[in-house]
Amino acid sequence: MSNDIKQIFVISVFPKLINDFINYGVLKNGQNKSLINIESIDLRKFSDKNGYIDDKPYGGGPGMVIQAKPLIEATRYAKSKLENYKCIYLSPKGKKIDQEVIKDTADNHNLILIAGRYEGVDQRFIDLEVDEEWSIGDYVLSGGEIAACVVIDAIARMIPGVLGHKDSNKDESFENGYLEYPHYTRPEMVENLRVPDVLLSGNHEEIKKWRKKQSIFVTNNKRSDLIKKKLS
Repeated sequence: MSNDIKQIFVISVFPKLINDFINYGVLKNGQNKSLINIESIDLRKFSDKNGYIDDKPYGGGPGMVIQAKPLIEATRYAKSKLENYKCIYLSPKGKKIDQEVIKDTADNHNLILIAGRYEGVDQRFIDLEVDEEWSIGDYVLSGGEIAACVVIDAIARMIPGVLGHKDSNKDESFENGYLEYPHYTRPEMVENLRVPDVLLSGNHEEIKKWRKKQSIFVTNNKRSDLIKKKLS
C-alpha cells in the first residue's frame, strides 16, 4: 500500500462500531479516493487459549481489566504493517487533544488507536507499547471506540482531498485560534430575522472583514479562554 495514504488502525473489542462509522460521509469519501486507509483489529482474535481478553484486577475492586498480552500482540501486529506511526491509548487520563495535535498528526504520523473497555487496561501494556495517551474531554465514556471515531474524523478532515472543497477546513473553528463565524443560507428572511446585508452585497473584501470580526466576537463571547491563549 502506498506510503502516501494515511493509515489508521483501531484495536477494539467491538470493531463493528468502527466499521459502521467509517462507511459514511467524508470518511467513506476519503477511503474511496485512496487518501486514507482505516482498519479495525478485533482484539478477541488475540485472546488466550480460553478465549479471554480480560480478568479481575489485582488488589481487588469492581469490574474487569483488559489483559496486557492480547493488547501487546494485537498492537505489535499493527506495528508490523506500518511505518512512522504513533500508538495512542485513548483514556480520560491522557492529555486533552486539540486542533494543533490533530493537524500535526495528520501531517506527520500514521496511527494505532487503542480503544479501551471495562475498568481499563493492564498498565504493563501502556508501559511497553503506547507512545501517548489522549483524551477527547474531561468525562468518562463506556469505551474508547467513540473517542477513536472522533480522532479519525478530525484527522481525515485535515487530509487534502478528503473534503469536497480544498478550502473547506481553512476557516473552521479552532483553525486560526478563533471559533468560526456565523453562516446563513436561503431564504433571506426567516421569522423577521434577515441575512446580514454585507453577505448579500457581493463585496468579497467587506465580507472577509465581517467574517473575521464576527469570528473574534463569537470567540470572545463563547470561548474567551481561546482569546487569552492566543494573546499569551
